[in-house]
Amino acid sequence: MKDPHNHAKVGYSMIVVSASLAAIALIGLAIGGDVLFADNIARDNTAEFNECKNDDFKADECIKYRDRINNEASGIFVDPSTWK
Repeated sequence: MKDPHNHAKVGYSMIVVSASLAAIALIGLAIGGDVLFADNIARDNTAEFNECKNDDFKADECIKYRDRINNEASGIFVDPSTWK
């Protein structure tokens, strides 16, 4: 049998794996002080959505939600004729 000589491919794969682990470690160090980082993002997004819902999605920053409402799945029905 011939030796397949794929040591280079294995070496490159190890470099890619170590680089990705280093990137994960740097991200962990960057947000390590804020243990509720993802929770804070989710709370901010929920608060923004609720403000838009109270305003019937009329504001300009609420445009991104307009394609997700007015259907049975969302359960939110708003009159689009009131939008700008």
